[in-house]
Amino acid sequence: MTDDKPSTLTMDRDKIVQEILRLKRELNAVILAHNYQPAEIQEIADFVGDSLELSIQATKVDARVIVFAGVDFMAEQAKILNPEKIVLIPDRQARCHMANMLTVEMIRKFRKDNPKVPIVLYVNSLAACKAEADYVCTSANVVEVVKRIDSDMVALGPDANLANYASWRTGKTVIPLPEYGHCYVHKLFRPESVLELKRSLESQGQKVVFIAHPECDLDVLKIADYVGSTSQMLKYVKDVPPGVIVIYATEVDMGVRLRKARPDLNFVPANPWAYCIYMKQHSLEKILMCLREKRHVVDVDATVMKRAREAIVRTFELLGLAEHISRR
Repeated sequence: MTDDKPSTLTMDRDKIVQEILRLKRELNAVILAHNYQPAEIQEIADFVGDSLELSIQATKVDARVIVFAGVDFMAEQAKILNPEKIVLIPDRQARCHMANMLTVEMIRKFRKDNPKVPIVLYVNSLAACKAEADYVCTSANVVEVVKRIDSDMVALGPDANLANYASWRTGKTVIPLPEYGHCYVHKLFRPESVLELKRSLESQGQKVVFIAHPECDLDVLKIADYVGSTSQMLKYVKDVPPGVIVIYATEVDMGVRLRKARPDLNFVPANPWAYCIYMKQHSLEKILMCLREKRHVVDVDATVMKRAREAIVRTFELLGLAEHISRR
């Protein structure tokens, strides 16, 4: 592993972009950018999306190198699903606050104390933890995964809010693992603030809808017109009538994708300070240095990779989607 070194680049933005594009061609590389990346990184990416769809997309392209502009668990996920490819992350400090709240030891202790309770891990978890799971879900499919598991009680981590959401939607007992796991960005939304913003806009004669990510607190989700993952939000807004104002409760730069999908709509963040500092560790300069020096290679232990992949495949089989992922 190479430590981060101060950037000595003196090139202007256009030259940096051109050099990135040149190195991409030379190295047969693709750049994957999460929906929460700033606009300038989304613009140079080959694919923009949520963590799992990006990793699966990478399995479908003939690229030797993957540069993942996201946080640590996302880069690990790309490696798990693309074991033969070189995966790079522009800045190693891009570590998911929530993913690091759950440890292998916590999972093993829970399983020892509750041997009959299936364990579902959110994709927003580290590879070593996924290797201990029975299933791996996304915010888009968590309800369906929990619903299909043949048990009235499941454990779900590391996001307690996602566990509460799955319990609300399925009626099952969903135990948060750990009970305090959360995304600090999605804790920034309050129902009273959203309702006040919505009333203010409606008082001006505007038609307003409120959409929220399932990582938000349950009292926020219960006042939403629509709850969904970032990919589901994009699908939802495609059918929103022109002229409607859409308030969205998730990381503020999701607005970049939403506005690109529907430039005729007005998107308003439910909290303009909902900003993930970990997602913003990356920059064009760091992507360039990452490609230039092949620095910050993401490695996952072979045993961990195999077991984590088995949990992912098991989930795809549970959902009847096994054809979308190979067992290699």
